[in-house]
Amino acid sequence: MSEAVALSARPAPAVPAKGLRAGALGMVSAMVIGMSSTAPAYSIAATLGFIVLAGAGLKAAAFILLSFIPVLFVAVAFRELNTAEPDCGTNFTWATRAFGSRAGWMTGWVVTVAQLLVMSSQSALTGRYTLLLLGADSLADNRAVTTAIGCAWLLALCYLCYRGIEVSARAQWVLLGIELAVLVVFSVVALVRVYEGSAGPQATHPQWSWLWPNGVSLGTAVSAVLLAVFIYWGWESSLSVNEESADPRRAPGRAAVLSTVLLVLNYLLVTVAALAFAGVGESGIGLGNEANSEDVLAGLGGAVFGGSGLGKVMGLLLIVSVLTSGAATSQATIMPAARTTLSMASHGALPKVFGRVHPKYQTPSVSTWTFGLVSLVLYVLLAVWSDNVLSDSVDAVGLTIAIEYTMTALACVWVFRKTLLAGVRHFVLRGVLPFAGGVFFLAVLVLAVIEYAKPDAGETTVFGIGGVAVIGVVSILIGFPLMFAVHRACREFFAGRRLPRGSVSRGGESIEEA
Repeated sequence: MSEAVALSARPAPAVPAKGLRAGALGMVSAMVIGMSSTAPAYSIAATLGFIVLAGAGLKAAAFILLSFIPVLFVAVAFRELNTAEPDCGTNFTWATRAFGSRAGWMTGWVVTVAQLLVMSSQSALTGRYTLLLLGADSLADNRAVTTAIGCAWLLALCYLCYRGIEVSARAQWVLLGIELAVLVVFSVVALVRVYEGSAGPQATHPQWSWLWPNGVSLGTAVSAVLLAVFIYWGWESSLSVNEESADPRRAPGRAAVLSTVLLVLNYLLVTVAALAFAGVGESGIGLGNEANSEDVLAGLGGAVFGGSGLGKVMGLLLIVSVLTSGAATSQATIMPAARTTLSMASHGALPKVFGRVHPKYQTPSVSTWTFGLVSLVLYVLLAVWSDNVLSDSVDAVGLTIAIEYTMTALACVWVFRKTLLAGVRHFVLRGVLPFAGGVFFLAVLVLAVIEYAKPDAGETTVFGIGGVAVIGVVSILIGFPLMFAVHRACREFFAGRRLPRGSVSRGGESIEEA
């Protein structure tokens, strides 16, 4: 018998192959999917200004860097769990193994809530930036028009995901390539102009001290971390395609870790370039100017590239980069969302219909279109209700992300608990780092709820409580009645017989029944 531990005397019934296209993706394609899902251009454009306004100033770069560390710890946890059990349900599957069927089901629900809410944000983004790209600036603030275009994008991207994983991956290569190329050009031109002395009196040369958050108050540090830590969310999409990867146990995990590293390098380059060129002043192009906070790249494009013909082209490409960022993120959100529900159905946690896979395209057919249509309805309802509610719904994603990362990181520690003392590698990579990452995000969850519950934290309030906290908590709590609603039809799963709790023992890589 190999080193891997055999299943115990009462193994779970074998789950048939899900029907996905095995071996379709290499590690680089998985990494592209993970990076695309974070929306690098839009994430940094929409967050950097708020980090500066929170009081971080030129130290914004430090919080971008420091927030990467716990994210890396959680990425290591994902990689280790994937090595033992490469299932496209990822968080759902591993949380069930560690903490039982109900905890696993709720983890799957929380992940789905995050994906639904972020789809509303990205649909609004693609609608608005499509109009800006076409020069229809006057219509970009028309809610009906942007909503219609956003819905069209959403349906088109759902169809792309439905047509096949290879088609989706190729599209991700193109979209991410455009996005990153424009960001690099923007950063290089901005830094060259700073060092040439042609950037203007507000510019300043980058300093190494920007990467260390000394002299910042605790309140500012907490606010900056809450803002910075969530711009990395999405890299775990690399693992949702593990069953379609050429090396399911190793390649997706490596892709996830490399995605986080490349993201922090990208974010640091853009952040340092923007800080050096624009400064943190409260007027003009300064990043401390509230008028620029929602999209610092749009505010800096004309200043960095100038008003010449080439400058206008590059300014237009900045708009293209944010648009492709939104489209790529939407597509890279649909894929893992559909695979989560596919996995839940395959393990008996949802009705069988969600486990259907298209016989030709080998993609989750029902799950893909169900997620897309629910996202569309939710987006339309939020857009019709209020732009403020839509904005707060997007911010509420932070609460669900914190739960997702906490559960997965701690699941890693618990599933591998029997092997933590087998060697230094196991102790550090399966114990210390995931535990530190899990505790960090648990603290972030508590702080985020406290912060978002303040009446002035977002755009709306409900009975004197911040709308962000209300939307986030209510969205999560809705999962409980839904879980009880499917309980009767999914008795085998909730009894622990379809996906039993398990652990890894004696250094093996298989999860056995506890």
